[in-house]
Amino acid sequence: MDRLKRFFVNGILMTLVSLAVRYVSVGFNVYISNKIGAVAMGLFTLVSSVYGFALTLATSGISLATTKLVSEALGRGASGNYPTNATVGKIMKKSLLFAFSLSISASLLLFGSAEYVGTEILGDGRTVSSLKILALSLPPIALSSSMSGYFTAMRKVYKNAAVQVLAQAIRIYACVMLLSSAVAKDMESACIAIVSATVLSECICFAIEAILFYIERRRAKIGSASSSADRELPSKLIRITVPVALSAYMRSALVTVEHLLIPWGLERSGATRDLSLAAYGTLHSVVFPLVLFPSAISSSFAGLLVPEISESDAAGDKARIERIVSRVLKTVLIYSVGTAGILMCLSSELGHVLFPESDSASFILMIAPLVPVMYLDTSVDSILKGLGYQFYTMVVNIVDASLSVILVWLLLPRFGIMGYVITVYFTELVNATLSITKLITVTRTPVKIFDWIVKPIVSIILATAALRAILGSLGAFAESRAEIFLHVLLASVVYFALLLLCRALSLKKIFRSVRGFLNK
Repeated sequence: MDRLKRFFVNGILMTLVSLAVRYVSVGFNVYISNKIGAVAMGLFTLVSSVYGFALTLATSGISLATTKLVSEALGRGASGNYPTNATVGKIMKKSLLFAFSLSISASLLLFGSAEYVGTEILGDGRTVSSLKILALSLPPIALSSSMSGYFTAMRKVYKNAAVQVLAQAIRIYACVMLLSSAVAKDMESACIAIVSATVLSECICFAIEAILFYIERRRAKIGSASSSADRELPSKLIRITVPVALSAYMRSALVTVEHLLIPWGLERSGATRDLSLAAYGTLHSVVFPLVLFPSAISSSFAGLLVPEISESDAAGDKARIERIVSRVLKTVLIYSVGTAGILMCLSSELGHVLFPESDSASFILMIAPLVPVMYLDTSVDSILKGLGYQFYTMVVNIVDASLSVILVWLLLPRFGIMGYVITVYFTELVNATLSITKLITVTRTPVKIFDWIVKPIVSIILATAALRAILGSLGAFAESRAEIFLHVLLASVVYFALLLLCRALSLKKIFRSVRGFLNK
């Protein structure tokens, strides 16, 4: 299959899977929130913040390192003079050993420190049992992460997709079964039910991914790698993983501190402990998943950019890299600006229909304008990592997280939850500005502000204004999920038509690209 066609087929597949998984995940979060309440969701979010740091310790950027090293091996092996399969085999052995060693250490650390972290740092003994249970999931997740990086580099993401869908299905089924008996007891039991379902799903999916990986490698003609390739692998693995790992460790630690400071800051602003947990849980477990839900499309393709960019960089194809960067910036900006406008337009309806028990509508309206920045930053980071700028992204992420901690500590006691919204805006803008500036400087890609930003903004303003006018005249505002979907579809169609009208998009070029893609 042609490389371009393979890229889009994999991207579309991952997009469909990611959309389905995220849709189910958002709906499931609604179910859990309604089932256990906003306070219990806040408690679970506290546990998740610590677990996120432990998970970072366990994975340490191993998926990115595996993808990049395998992609580079494939790129150098295109001439036929490089022992590709043998080198890939060596890479995977080192990668899996690295993942196993770190994940076991992280698991023991989390399990052993759960009592102290739960009672002294989180200030809530109800989190201890959940932390200990989650420690069991770290080794299988880390090993799965390594194998996932391999499948991404080999352009066989359908295997990752299948495992991802299965993991979500197992988690939801197990969680519903456990919650039905646990939720009647107390919030601690509800939290234990949720994390137990997570551990079970991760263990089962690791076993399945391991079988798929074993079959894949058995089919490959391994041969023998050169001794020079053997000697270079550990140092290459370290050069990629260390910057990513250090960045992830520091960023995750700072994010964990930030998340612990949020309830503390809200309490200092005058809110009670339960109200603080409720606001925290609503924002992080309800609003952010909804706002980031449409990014399944852009982030799916962004994840596939790493092997594409790595291969092109290894082959010295600078022209192709510039073309990819230009198309990515244009596509993501047009898509994310439209998404932000629709979220703002329908924020009240989304909050009322999806999360009637929480004050989510105002949060959706506040966070939605930041969508283009968040979506674009994800794609830009993937490209920079594909180009080998792991250290730069490390520095930017650490600056981002450090600013978040400082601003949360300073602003939340004074301004409450609005202080946190200000913090999110400031840090996201700083992060995106530094990353985008670096990418444009390195690739020398021209930015067409009028076509990529101004035209989409004007188009979505007109499209959403037309939507509100039509719905207002008919007296038909969304009162169900089906109606919300129809309203989103209507706004999207009008937005697309306006983009064509102002020539931000060309229907002729779209048809030409599709025809060329299908004929390859």
